[in-house]
Amino acid sequence: MSNDQRKMRGPMGGPMGGIRAGGEKAKDFKKTMKSLMSYLKPYRLMIIIVIIFAIGSAAFSIVGPKILGRATTALFEGLVSKVTGQAGAGIDFGYIGQIVIVLLVLYVISTVFSLIQGFAMSGIAQKVSYKMRKEISEKIEDKKEYYAKISDKIWEYAEPRFQEYKSSELLQQTLKKEGFSIKSNLAGEETAFIAEYGSGKPVIGFLGEFDALPGLSQKADTTERIPEEKTSDSKYESVPEREKKQNPDSGHTDNCGHGCGHQLIGTGTLASVIALKDFMKEHNLKGTIRYYGCPAEENAGGKAFLVRDGYFDDCDLALCWHPEQGRRACYGSTKANFRVFFTFHGTPAHASMCPELGRSALDAVELMDVGVNYMREHMIDEARIHYAITDTGGDAPNVVQSRAQVLYAIRAPKITQVKELYNRVCNIAKGAALMTETTVEIRQVAAYSNLISSKILADHMNAYLEKLGPITYTEEEYAYAQKFQQSLSDQDKNQLPTIARDYFGPKAAEVMKKPIFEPMAYQNLYSDLKYSTDVGDVSWLVPTVHLNIPTFAAGTALHSWQAAAQGKSSIAQKGMLYAAKIMALTAIDFLQKPELVNKAREELTKTLNGETYPNPLPKDLKPEIW
Repeated sequence: MSNDQRKMRGPMGGPMGGIRAGGEKAKDFKKTMKSLMSYLKPYRLMIIIVIIFAIGSAAFSIVGPKILGRATTALFEGLVSKVTGQAGAGIDFGYIGQIVIVLLVLYVISTVFSLIQGFAMSGIAQKVSYKMRKEISEKIEDKKEYYAKISDKIWEYAEPRFQEYKSSELLQQTLKKEGFSIKSNLAGEETAFIAEYGSGKPVIGFLGEFDALPGLSQKADTTERIPEEKTSDSKYESVPEREKKQNPDSGHTDNCGHGCGHQLIGTGTLASVIALKDFMKEHNLKGTIRYYGCPAEENAGGKAFLVRDGYFDDCDLALCWHPEQGRRACYGSTKANFRVFFTFHGTPAHASMCPELGRSALDAVELMDVGVNYMREHMIDEARIHYAITDTGGDAPNVVQSRAQVLYAIRAPKITQVKELYNRVCNIAKGAALMTETTVEIRQVAAYSNLISSKILADHMNAYLEKLGPITYTEEEYAYAQKFQQSLSDQDKNQLPTIARDYFGPKAAEVMKKPIFEPMAYQNLYSDLKYSTDVGDVSWLVPTVHLNIPTFAAGTALHSWQAAAQGKSSIAQKGMLYAAKIMALTAIDFLQKPELVNKAREELTKTLNGETYPNPLPKDLKPEIW
């Protein structure tokens, strides 16, 4: 869909079926009020007190001006009589003084009444908020073992991009049992799905991920690098031989593992929407909640395809979370990103007998990489370019390599900057082909837009982070985290003070005394984040917030075997459930107050300042396993 088409289409319709009217009213007002009164029933006495004092305060506000009028009348009449020379003329200051004293007393009483009213209302609001937090927390904690098993299963499946068959099926079946309607196989992605509950506006989306990373298979809970052999019977097994057989071009020779915590993201988001669904049902809240099952966040940008094909067109808000070093609702921007294969084709020959007949594709790859490395000096500081040689052309040095392939990731703060760098990298590839008398095939396979954060959503999330307080850990969990900290490389350990300063500022030294970062990190600190995520594509159309919650020992790098090893720990599962609570509580605010949804939308419009979604994917690009 073109930008012009998207602009004309607007936020309505889309593949989810039908036009949704904005600001839809509750269909059963009587039932809604009954539910509300039932929820406020424990606070009847305080509500009566509030009403009484509100009436009293209002009465004083009416009576006060009338009494003040008597004083001004007496003052005026006294002045007139004195000016006209009437006998005994003068101002009756005694009478006026009495009125003033009465008036002051009334205003003092009115102020006291207002203060009592405000205090009572604040008390009710705090108790209602506490009850809501307690209710959501209990709904999630009551099923914590159930969610832990689901997370552990996905961890064990460890399926790579677009091959998350068992993980996706497990999540779909769980949501179906909970009363969600399911639509699957979306945007050409077999493992993508949408689970929906409720009706009407607002439509709140929850972004779930569940793909693993190649090369990170790891035994759980061990502080040594010991890959775990997979024996899955899924359609796409993780054992190296079968992976290579199914996709010879992939270059993958290692088993997959969850080194980015996507098993926690998918399950924590699952726990959040189930708790929210139960809460909505019990309290008759109107609106629609959606669990977006998003495959291939790693390397392939599955959400970008869903966005391109319209699956977010009628969505009002998007909530997601990710394991990180500290607790905060992230307010910042990620890097836009292109993933591109450069495949060189040459001519084979005997490298000793007739090398003059050969044209080496591997030489072309190496020359291209050298050229790009020279280009690094002449690009913006915020850009990042990295590559992996996925096909070296074989392992026989006496055969001139007729085919070789390299995969590039090109990142920059904005898509326009990425496109500029992409064109330059393409020119270098063509130059390498020219120098080696080979040909080059250029194939873009993924694209990510930069993230646009909603400050309004972040503020609400951070407020609940404050109210819910820190995650509590046992001494055994501290000892567990300490062991993993000791397993980190010296380089990772040396980064700990920098990480702590970035998250906690002057409190860094104090925070580092424990192996898990517990306090809440700086709020609303806008930052240029170094990584890329396909959540960015969603954020251009829908107000989006990205929650960070610690799930591992402080200093653990994402995409590492240590992160994979800690993925089944109680620390990880506590962080997962904590994130679920924060997202559910935030969603309730926006379900109850539609005006907040409008404010978030207005904020996004203002931030974009006339820009439209750049849609970085080529029109003819389809999701593929690579």
